[in-house]
Amino acid sequence: MTRSSSNQSNLGLFLPLYLPGFLFSFSYSLLIPVLPIYAQTFDISYGLVGLVLAADSLGMLLGDLPAGMLMRRLGQKSSMMAGLILTGASTAAIFWAPSIPVIIIMRMLAGLGTSLFSVSRHYFLVEKAPHASRGRIISLFGGVVRAGRMAGPVAGGTIAALFGLRASFLAFGAACLLALIIVIKFLPHVEVEQQGKNPSTRSAIADFRAMFKLQARSLFTAGPGYLFMQLIRSGPPVIIPLYAANLLGLNVQDIGIIMGVSSALDMLLFYPTGILMDRRGRKYAIISSCLLQAVGLAAVPFTEGYGTLLAAGLTWGLGNGLGAGVMLTLGSDLAPLKGRSEFLGAWTLVGDIGSTSGPLAIGQLADVIPLPFTAWAVAGAGLAAALIFATLVPETYKLQHKTEV
Repeated sequence: MTRSSSNQSNLGLFLPLYLPGFLFSFSYSLLIPVLPIYAQTFDISYGLVGLVLAADSLGMLLGDLPAGMLMRRLGQKSSMMAGLILTGASTAAIFWAPSIPVIIIMRMLAGLGTSLFSVSRHYFLVEKAPHASRGRIISLFGGVVRAGRMAGPVAGGTIAALFGLRASFLAFGAACLLALIIVIKFLPHVEVEQQGKNPSTRSAIADFRAMFKLQARSLFTAGPGYLFMQLIRSGPPVIIPLYAANLLGLNVQDIGIIMGVSSALDMLLFYPTGILMDRRGRKYAIISSCLLQAVGLAAVPFTEGYGTLLAAGLTWGLGNGLGAGVMLTLGSDLAPLKGRSEFLGAWTLVGDIGSTSGPLAIGQLADVIPLPFTAWAVAGAGLAAALIFATLVPETYKLQHKTEV
């Protein structure tokens, strides 16, 4: 595919995909500075605050597999719309929530909606991103999502300061509503393969079993690599601030600069990553990302001050930037024609397990071994991911080209 046709694909995806993706990511990030403080207004323990923060992740873990099966029944566009409605409405309802149990239930419902939105969005990417430019399209999408994550907390804190904590939940719902309107107007219908008439819940389970039987090898080889990659991604945002404060004695401002500059480098690399995947193959980007993140994290215990810790953080940021969209791209390549929706539900579940359990596992590990050893252990996960992708997972870019010729 030529550069001009690739640019046309990106422009054609701006309204149906990139803009709703930005708005959805932005809406979720609105709550980062607000939700913990709001939960504390109910005079609850830190443990319950943590449960409030984790409730949407629990909803996603419960919803990923059913989302893949349900999309076959609802269709791709209807699933995406349903996910936006459920997520936006349940979060906006927290504005009127009278108690913590109600808030937890609403957050879990938002997680279920997020599963529907994420799986159906990934399905659309698989169908509409031409394979020759898939890496660039998905990496650009990853960059748009990251931009939403960076802008959301600033907007959320500003809204809360001007209008009160509860107003952020209405802003979340408004962002989802705007995304829904855009999806309704601009997202084209994408057919989802049907098997039989009036499929029942039992047939949905049978469809999943049939997919799993055929795709077990992909899930059991690439899946663990995906889990380890999510773990290495989770490490630096936890370990670098703790190491900087507790062992190097740096202040909060210094820590913020280190993490901010690392994130900025991360943001600059999403499109070059797509070019690398489309010209050299997916594994070049994936393995480079894993190794650089591992090196950056492993170097943290050897740092002696602000400058050396910044260098370690930049190395991690470089690696994380090279990972923009790589797992979405790999999952898109691996997704089979038959059972695609069920496979994408399973792939999303693998990623959500990794992103949810990563910070918890790191925290538990840091409780039983010194922080430097925790950094090296998590860096080992990056090396394990690189080894898995190098030896067990085929280069899907080349395989896809062979099947298309």
